[in-house]
Parts: sequence; structure tokens; C-alpha cells
Amino acid sequence: MSLLTLYHRLPAGRARSAAATLRGAYLSWWRYGAETERLVEEALGRESWSAERWQTWQENRLSALLHRAATRVPYYRQQWSARRAKGDRASWEQLANWPVLEKRELREQPSAFVIDGCRREWMFGDHTSGTTGSPVQLWWSRPALHEWYALFEARCRRWFGVDRHTPWAILGGQVVVPVSQREPPYWVWNAAMHQLYCSAYHLAPSAIPSYLDALASHGVRYVLGYPSALEALARGAAGLTPPPLTVAMTNAEPLLAHQRDVIAQGLRCPVRETYGMAEAVTAASECAAGALHLWPDAGVFELKGAADGGAGEVIATGLLNVDMPLIRYRVGDRAMLDASATPCACGRTLPRLSSVEGRTDDLLYTRDGRPVGRLDPVFKAAGRIQEAQIVQESIDRVRVRYVPAPGYQPADGQAIAEEIRLRMGSIEVVLDEVLEIPRAANGKFRAVISRLTPEQRSRFQRQPA
Repeated sequence: MSLLTLYHRLPAGRARSAAATLRGAYLSWWRYGAETERLVEEALGRESWSAERWQTWQENRLSALLHRAATRVPYYRQQWSARRAKGDRASWEQLANWPVLEKRELREQPSAFVIDGCRREWMFGDHTSGTTGSPVQLWWSRPALHEWYALFEARCRRWFGVDRHTPWAILGGQVVVPVSQREPPYWVWNAAMHQLYCSAYHLAPSAIPSYLDALASHGVRYVLGYPSALEALARGAAGLTPPPLTVAMTNAEPLLAHQRDVIAQGLRCPVRETYGMAEAVTAASECAAGALHLWPDAGVFELKGAADGGAGEVIATGLLNVDMPLIRYRVGDRAMLDASATPCACGRTLPRLSSVEGRTDDLLYTRDGRPVGRLDPVFKAAGRIQEAQIVQESIDRVRVRYVPAPGYQPADGQAIAEEIRLRMGSIEVVLDEVLEIPRAANGKFRAVISRLTPEQRSRFQRQPA
């Protein structure tokens, strides 16, 4: 019997909250320590650095990391030995000489990426959510986790006047109550982390008032969650009075423009986007001025295949997890850098992203091989759609699953179809009205799904560097 099954057999309320609090105390020990406040202040202090100072800082960290990986990490050591045996004398001190690391390689032999002498049983085990495939196993040392969570504390919470001691709520993919449960509570209180963990699987319109009551009764000041989950909460809050919130932060999914509007109106607070992944090789967060700032202290950020300032594939080298280093790791996302020379109104000099387009696996492709991203204007064309999902079933056919809102008219669906054709050319668009759009097993909502075969996609995607 799994621990989750045992947990679900506990009575709802205090018993489950006690179990969640124990888990929260364990996580807090791994994530925070006596040096956390110092690390937070140092991170905040780096936000005004010049580009030249950041380059020097990154180069110093990167130099030590590359040497450590090439000589003490089994996967990389074997890779470089094989290259040397073939007469390759390229220097491992230059990041450009390292090949791009694919998820498949990491997934197949994760322990080979752990540095010599590190015992995995003494490290914190984690894994990716596995949205588009099998999860990737990861291990972290406690000092590395302290650095990572200090960055989150600085760049997410402190930017908006809250901290890790402020009561907050998260709408995420953990199954904190059985999916079959039909009565509240649909949440659990984790006292060790001042966290109300709300299920993302129970956000039916009839349940929203109970969610709002739970936020209020626990004194929640800010929320963090999937954009799709926060959107559902905000739609259900229409006409109700949500508790006063300082900010709503999104994670794990790209934040679409119409979602931002719905969340801001329904929860009556600013909405700020964050970008990151379980591997923590790069990250970004949105400031009060609306700019999405990269975190150069988390990793070295590259865009592959980006031409003339356009979007490209994210390739990143993590600078924090030196005991399981991921070098030139293909994250699986597409993004675009902000090339503007105008300083950000927030006063920070951190580099900026102009957009995160989402996963490369979830791009649409036209018959002539063009990838199509940034699809939120498609949904914005119809104002009476609660949510929608685009599925490319073949190179010539796209299916749009949509949940209509009150007042929906056939013309709204036709507007979506026309917007898709404007971007993809002459293509069949099937409109499929549904009662709800199912979430993935981890609670995430995929706005775009490609059913093209790997062979079809590979004809369009650029070859690895």
C-alpha cells in the first residue's frame, strides 16, 4: 500500500493537515537554513548589476562547474574520454564545445550525472512532472536547494511584499484529496510552510465559494498556481467577494493574455508570471512593471535557432546544482528575448524575456513546416469561451475543444477557426464543444497538443547543435 493511499484513508481535516505539516517540516529543512536570509539579500543586491559584472560572475561559476563535470561526473567524463580517444582536442572550458544534452539521455541514466562521492540516499530526490513523457529523476544537495529557494524567495515573494512566513495558497497537481471526493474540504493546511494546498482537480463552479471561504479563513495573502487552475477559480469568483490578495503568481504553464485578464478581474489583484522547471537550470519572474526577468544566477541561458530576434529553443546550463550538473540542457521550451535597450521601469537590470511560448512538443506546424506559437490571440478573438484546447490531429486538420461560456454564439467558434487559418493557411478546423477539458495526470492543462508523429515533427525541427 502506497503512502498516498494511506494518506487518503486519513479523516479529512485535522488528520490530513497534520500529515501535510509533517511533510512541510521535512521540505522546509531541505529548502531553508540559517543562511537563507543572507542568500536572499545577496540575490536582491545582484539585481542592479551591469551586464559586464554578470558576465564575470557567470564565467567564474561556469569555469569551476565545467571542470568539475568533465573530471568528476561519470557521464561527462566518459563523453570527453571518448572524444579525446578520437583525437578531439576541443577544450571543455568553453561552453560552446559541449553538446546539447537531451532529456532522453538524462532519463535513461540519471545516476551517471551525479558527481563522484555523492551518495544519492543523502540527497533530496525529485523528478519532473512527466507532462510529455516519463519523468526525469533528479537529486539535489541541501546547499544547492538553499540557493534555489533563496532565489525564489527574493525574485517572487519579496518583489511583492510577502515572504515565506506569509500565509499563502497553492493550486497544484498534488492529489491532496482523492479525486473522487465530492464534498469539501478540497484542500489541506500545511502549518510548517504556512501553506493552504488546494486541489486543482475539484474546481467545479459549485465548489468555488468553498475555496474562497478556505482562503479567507486561513488568512491567505497570495496564491500560486497553474494559470488554468487560477483561471477556473477566478471565473467561479465572478459576483463573489474573494479575500484581499496581494498578488496571484502563475507557474508550470504559459500564462495567456485572456487568462491574465480573467484572473486579475476575478481575484481582484495583480497577476505575475513565473517561468521555471524542476531541473532548475534557468528561471524568470515578472516584476511590477510587467517585464519577465531572467535569473542569471540560476543558469546560463541560450536560445537555439532564434533568428532576427525571434523565438528559439531554450538551452540552459544550471549553475546551482553542482552535484548533478546539467550542461547545455534542452529544456523543451521556446522563448524570445527582449532586445529593447530601454531600461525596465522597475529599475532592475536583469535581462528580460519578451515571451515564453511553451513546449516545443506542443507547437502546431503548417504544411510548409512553419512552427506556430503564441496562440492566445486565437482565444481572445472569441470572448464567450471559458477555455479551449487545440489538438493538431494531422498536418491538414486541427480540432478545437472548447467549453462555452454564457452567451456563446456560433460566430464565436467561427472566429477561433478563422484566427487559426490566418496563422496556418488552408486547414480543416473541427470545433468540438465539451463540458470540460480533462487535465493531465499531474493536474496541468495543455492548451496545445500535437498528434503529429515524431517522424513528422522531426522533418520540421532543426537538428541538435
